[in-house]
Amino acid sequence: MSVGSPTSYVIGVDFGTLSGRAVVVRVADGAELGSAVYEYPHAVLTETLPDGTRLGHDWALQVPGDYVGVLRNAVPEAVRAAGVDPADVVGIGTDFTACTMVPTRADGTPLSELDEFRGRPHAYVKLWKHHAAQPHADRINHLAAKRNEPWLPRYGGLISSEWEFAKALQVLEEDPEVYAATERWVEAADWIVWQLTGAYVRNACTAGYKGIRQDGRYPSPEFLGELNPDFADFVRTKLDQPIGQLGDAAGRLRAEAAAWTGLPEGIAVAVGNVDAHVTNAAAQALEPGQMVAIMGTSTCHVMNGDEVRDVPGMCGVVDGGIVAGLWGYEAGQSGVGDIFGHYVARLGGEHTHERLTELAARQRPGEHGLLALDWHSGNRSVLVDHELSGLLVGETLATRPEDVYRALIEATAYGTRTIVETFTAAGVPVREFVVAGGLMKNPLVMQIYADVLRMPLSVIGSDQGPALGSAIHAAAAAGAYPDVRSAAAAMGRKREAVYRPDPDAAAVYDELFAEYTKLHDYFGRGGNKVMRTLRAIQRRVAGTGAA
Repeated sequence: MSVGSPTSYVIGVDFGTLSGRAVVVRVADGAELGSAVYEYPHAVLTETLPDGTRLGHDWALQVPGDYVGVLRNAVPEAVRAAGVDPADVVGIGTDFTACTMVPTRADGTPLSELDEFRGRPHAYVKLWKHHAAQPHADRINHLAAKRNEPWLPRYGGLISSEWEFAKALQVLEEDPEVYAATERWVEAADWIVWQLTGAYVRNACTAGYKGIRQDGRYPSPEFLGELNPDFADFVRTKLDQPIGQLGDAAGRLRAEAAAWTGLPEGIAVAVGNVDAHVTNAAAQALEPGQMVAIMGTSTCHVMNGDEVRDVPGMCGVVDGGIVAGLWGYEAGQSGVGDIFGHYVARLGGEHTHERLTELAARQRPGEHGLLALDWHSGNRSVLVDHELSGLLVGETLATRPEDVYRALIEATAYGTRTIVETFTAAGVPVREFVVAGGLMKNPLVMQIYADVLRMPLSVIGSDQGPALGSAIHAAAAAGAYPDVRSAAAAMGRKREAVYRPDPDAAAVYDELFAEYTKLHDYFGRGGNKVMRTLRAIQRRVAGTGAA
């Protein structure tokens, strides 16, 4: 059987925040034939470890065995649901939320699976939304600016607490024993490929965006040693590894992983990737200026450009970071769906998302009299500050739950507009806005975004954008197509300009966005540091055990 024949298939596996999803895709045309979801048994650890050990503020950990559970359960179930012969599967590709870090031994064994470290928080996976390393990120940023490090502008002038170096520095300084035992500091995107192939290959995407690797180099030992003398050899001893290019094969499926998944031993395993970045291929949005917003618990904004530009507050620009031959840009919002979910779960009373959406949709823009800042999980772009927090202005005794719900939706749209305008002002214009992810199913959210952005919204033609994107990369890795571009042209899909801005609504949102920008700059750019002060008081009081 040829890998490009009408009866050949690939598997895409999307490892999300709470679950992993496997999708079986036909190589010839990208048809999705079957899927399955595996919920992580441990979900996200924010309060305690499995043994009851307490965690601090802004911690978010996971258990790596949950990821292997996706391979054992979701992959074979998806193949059964598709009704295909596993022998006809020619490749598997994976994507992961990032930056999600796994401390391991040299053979890939996670430290959290060793008896001596089961009760040590720093031995566990640090999920992307682990923000407790903000003080360490602050130090990295301050020193990099002081030394005029050449890589800093490639990240918009600021490094995030979510990324590899800040999280590793936190481990070193808060639990040196765990740091010493960490022989490999591994992106989960690469760790899962390591489990599939038996070989550890770093993917070019996370190495560039989350690992501060630019022009073939990481930050120097001199820079790292100035942060902490024991951090000087971090890259050499724990991080550096061969780099795999996106769409290439990282290796072949090893026997044990074939037994987990029910797939043929020896099929191609694509180099790992990030959930957002694989989605551009699935949405047929690989040309310069096509921004894809993957809208779920958070939102990641990714697009290609012809040249490298310094964009304030971007998460990074990487040569080949999305597709070979172009500069891949990334920005993002740390909380979007998470914000809506938090409001419904804790503050929305008996209301559901569906009911609040129905009530909010009856309102005209500006009718509720509210304005919010969407920083409930900090700000990723363009301020890159996870000490910031949410804000609601205009609340009165007449304010209703649906008013706040709509204001929160609008706030996230304003945050996206801030990102789009920042890119355009920096010479990286956004020509098309394409939406993927779970929130594209909510017409109210989509229409508000179209109105706030004053842009038509295209939508991906799949409910499983990252998994389809991973399958496209698997097809390229298996040799079914010469490269990711050609695979995306055949297997990806998009519906153009599904939502169009309403001029009257857009005019009101222009007024409100101007006020949002004033609040954004006042609280986010140093005009008032009350949000950071509140966080500092919270940590101090919690640390003393005071009420």
